[in-house]
Amino acid sequence: MNKALATLIQAQVKVYRGDPTYILQILRHIQFSCSHIPQQAIQQLATTLSISIPKIRALIEFYHFLHYHPRGDYDIYISDSIIDHMSGKNEISNYLCEKLNVKLNQPRADGRVTVSNTSCTGMSDQGPAALINGLALTRLTRKKVDQIVTKIEGKIAIDRWPKAWFEVTDNIQSKGVLLNSESRPGEAIKKALATAPHDSLAEIDKSGLRGCGGAGFKTAEKWKSCLLSDDNQRYVVCNADEGEPGTFKDRVLLNSYADLLIEGMTLCAYVIGAQKGFIYLRYEYQHLYKKLLETLQRRRAANLLGAHILNSELSFDIEIFMGAGSYVCGEESALLESLEGRRAIPRIRPPFPVTHGYLDKPTVVNNVETFCYAALIIEKGAENFSAQGLAGFTGCKILSISGDVEKTGIYEIPLGLPVKNVLNLCGAQSVQAVQVGGPSGTLITPAEFSRVISFDDLHTGGSFMVFNQSRDILENALNFTHFFMQESCGFCTPCRVGTKLIYDLADKVATGQGARLDLDSIKQLNHVMNGMSHCGLGQRAAEPLLETLEKFPEYFVKRMTDIEYQPSFDVEKSIQRAIDIVTIESNS
Repeated sequence: MNKALATLIQAQVKVYRGDPTYILQILRHIQFSCSHIPQQAIQQLATTLSISIPKIRALIEFYHFLHYHPRGDYDIYISDSIIDHMSGKNEISNYLCEKLNVKLNQPRADGRVTVSNTSCTGMSDQGPAALINGLALTRLTRKKVDQIVTKIEGKIAIDRWPKAWFEVTDNIQSKGVLLNSESRPGEAIKKALATAPHDSLAEIDKSGLRGCGGAGFKTAEKWKSCLLSDDNQRYVVCNADEGEPGTFKDRVLLNSYADLLIEGMTLCAYVIGAQKGFIYLRYEYQHLYKKLLETLQRRRAANLLGAHILNSELSFDIEIFMGAGSYVCGEESALLESLEGRRAIPRIRPPFPVTHGYLDKPTVVNNVETFCYAALIIEKGAENFSAQGLAGFTGCKILSISGDVEKTGIYEIPLGLPVKNVLNLCGAQSVQAVQVGGPSGTLITPAEFSRVISFDDLHTGGSFMVFNQSRDILENALNFTHFFMQESCGFCTPCRVGTKLIYDLADKVATGQGARLDLDSIKQLNHVMNGMSHCGLGQRAAEPLLETLEKFPEYFVKRMTDIEYQPSFDVEKSIQRAIDIVTIESNS
């Protein structure tokens, strides 16, 4: 037995009070310490936490950043989003592997380094980007790669690398009521405590605030439903797992507006009567963890968090829970499953989290942006927020704009703003298409640029990707299709198998071997997956291809043969090869 490993595990179990729901947090620590999860660790955790070995193995196999086999002392993941590709990701990736003499996904023989691709790391405004031992590296160039390789070959510890290499800038380009706010910590809480909880709920309702993470559900209605639940033990959960490619606005809010986020969570706790909250922080935002911890501690010291906040009857505290790599954690019920130490498989609803959430207790789950706006509304008043919308729409929205624009970054805009105005703001020229809402969103052409950003028209959790006339739109769809295949949780057969079949068919088209029957097959798969998949990932997986086919058919036509079906391999050669093998075996 490895005594050092046993001691590490004992210490981690003690930190988390022997609570099996924290198994994912413990596995993360072991992964970082050992570069994998050893068999000894699995057995010891199973015994100590009374969790079956198959369940622990299921977690390791589910989450992208947990592994059975050592990854290397320097564990590198390169962001594989379409925006990173546009920034030169493939060239940088190939150059890095060449300089390190390593192949993708294969640890180098000396155990020094491993390089792999991963889904979007939330750095689309400063790519090509990568992670090394969980920390973000941005704006990669050949020169920076040379410097990184020198440090790796010299066995220089990462904490001794230049801090500038790990800088992640906010890139705030356009400010509105939230990004312009200079709120003092505690102001919104003071105002709320001066009145009854239902008064704060009424103010949120009056503002018209809706969930900013994607679903757009009315915030006040969600909080009220939780408040009216029979169980008095309630929870507040912040979904900070923004995994939609091209989205990074929550990263900025977590970095520079964390006080406002925590204030919003505390207000929610006051309204619904909760005493415990969680910030579920995605693995890729490890660089924000320490800063968030310091913010929480500073607020505790100021009596803005913890027992008897501002000498009132309100007691509420927050814990940070780190993810381990899973896109589906962006779905609130899947996030709660992960928070309870299980695979992030979306739950069947109803019941909804507001009545049966974390540990089957009433739970409000909102994203970072929603909680920030909630705090601002209580501090500045409902009308300060609701008056911002255009053409009858209410409030604001923060966009993460990336791609072929002059100024990538964060833009806070009034809801109801036309896409053409957004493009003018960010300096986009000769635009061929815009992907609104990430791969699971909507692809629009110049003929649709008068459409508006709103909950009733073009709805987005934040992602806004711009592509000029030089881009091959089918390549975008292929990247999105690969993303869905990689991120399928594997729970339901329609999605698990369907995403792979769609990707194979798309790849066949892209390589010039596609035919009309392949497009029909994609449409048929979409019909099956849309009706039978367990969650939205499977239901939307074929949409990037089908929207591209509908709006940019020329990209398919120039790659396809004008026949009904064409195999993706040479049938006659394969048959002849089989005959040759049989002949050889018969004569031997």
